[in-house]
Amino acid sequence: MGKSKVLIIGGTGYLGKRLVKASLAEGHQTYVLSRPEVGLDIEKVEMLVSFKMLGAHLVPGSFTDYASLVQAVKLVDVVICAISGVHMRSYGILLQLSLVQAIKEAANVKRFLPSEFGTDPARAAKATEPGKVTFEDKMVVRKAIEEAGIPFTYVSANCFAGYFVGGLCQFGKIIPPTDSVLIHGDGNTKAIYVAEDDIATYTIKTIDDPRTLNKTLYIRPPLNILSQRQVVQIWEKLIGKELHKTTISKQDFLASMKSLDYAQQVGLCHYHDVLYEGCLTNFEIGEDGEEASTLYPQVKYTTVEEFLKHYV
Repeated sequence: MGKSKVLIIGGTGYLGKRLVKASLAEGHQTYVLSRPEVGLDIEKVEMLVSFKMLGAHLVPGSFTDYASLVQAVKLVDVVICAISGVHMRSYGILLQLSLVQAIKEAANVKRFLPSEFGTDPARAAKATEPGKVTFEDKMVVRKAIEEAGIPFTYVSANCFAGYFVGGLCQFGKIIPPTDSVLIHGDGNTKAIYVAEDDIATYTIKTIDDPRTLNKTLYIRPPLNILSQRQVVQIWEKLIGKELHKTTISKQDFLASMKSLDYAQQVGLCHYHDVLYEGCLTNFEIGEDGEEASTLYPQVKYTTVEEFLKHYV
C-alpha cells in the first residue's frame, strides 16, 4: 500500500510549516491549503512558493468558503489541521467545526488530525480559568469528529521547546538568560519538552500507522521529562555559570495575572497548570493512547541539552 496523500491546513504557521516539510520528507504527496487570508503577507506567500518548489501542491481554500474545503479534502486521504490555538495569536480552534463537516461530506478521509499538539484536553477538566477555554473548545471539536464517525489521531505534544526551553520555562521569554531566572514554586514539578521539528516528524509518522488509529499520540521523550530546575541546571552547565534564582509562589503567580489582558491570562494559566500542577506528568498513558518515542525508536529526538546548545 502506498503512502497516504496529506492535506495540511495552517501550513504557513509555526508548526504547520514544519508539518509540510516533514510530510514531504517522508515521501507523502502533500497538499497545502492556500487561504486568501494570506493577502499581502509576503513572508507567507514566499513560504507557499517554497513549498511548491519542494514538491507540495497548493490548493485554494478557506474556512469562509465551505465548498472549497470539501473540494480540498476530496484530494487526499489524511487531513492535518495546524491552525492557531494560541489566544495571543489568531485563535481559531472552533473554525475546525466546518472542516469536520466538510470531511464528513467528502467521505473519503481515512484519518483526521485536528489542531491540538499541546496538553491533552481530555485530561484538562481541572485546568485553571480562563485558560480552560482552550481545552473546552478542543473537546467540542473532538465531540464533532467522533459523532461524525471520522477516523482520527489526536496528538499531545506537551511543551513546545521554543517557547518553554528557550526561556528556561519563564513566561514571555524565549531566549535563555545569563544572569537570573524566575523559578516557579520549588521548581521541581516535572514537565515534558519537545522540539517543534520532532513534533512534526512524530505526527507524520503516525498517519499511516494502524496502532494510532482512533487514539491519542503522546510525545514523551524520556530524556526530556524534566523539572524547571533541571532545565536551568543544564543551561548553567553549558554556560559555566550559576544563575541568580528568585522564586514565585503559586499564589503570587496567579495574582500577577489580574492586571493582564484576556489572551495573556489564558497563556499564564497554561504555564501555571504545567509548572505548578504538573498536568503533563500526573497520569499514565492508558489503552486509548500510545507514546511516540516508543513507537518510533528510529527517530532521534532533540534533547533539552541539544536544544539549549543553539543559544550558547
